[in-house]
Amino acid sequence: MSEWLDEASMQAWMAYVRMRMKVEGEIAFGLEQDGLSGADYEVLTTLSDQPGVSMRAKDLARVMNWHKARLSRQLARMDKRGLLTRCQAPDDARGIVVTLSEQGRTILEQAAPKHAALIQRIFADQLTEPEIEALISLSAKVIAAADKESDSL
Repeated sequence: MSEWLDEASMQAWMAYVRMRMKVEGEIAFGLEQDGLSGADYEVLTTLSDQPGVSMRAKDLARVMNWHKARLSRQLARMDKRGLLTRCQAPDDARGIVVTLSEQGRTILEQAAPKHAALIQRIFADQLTEPEIEALISLSAKVIAAADKESDSL
């Protein structure tokens, strides 16, 4: 594989992959303690930031950068568990409005402080202020390149 990338690029990529996998694994384990998956948490936090803790499913998919099919399956699982509700959009018979339920809000409020503390311990506490600023800048560059790649498809 090293013939595909130069050595420094390969080392940087593999370091990123190992870090992402380790951090995601720790976060997944932490969320499991509250009965949530990473996908559950992402949906719940996105809804909780919306006015009225509701939004159209198509807008939720766009904001989360998820394919509609993935979101549909995730919402069905979460609806069955009582974490959110889905109903027909009042202005569009084909549209679905997703709303955070009281149970979903309660579970999110229980999980969020532990989740934030874990992120603080394994991520933020490990970086200096200049490293945090550099990571923000580097992430923006990579995201912009990925967005440009998506737009060209």
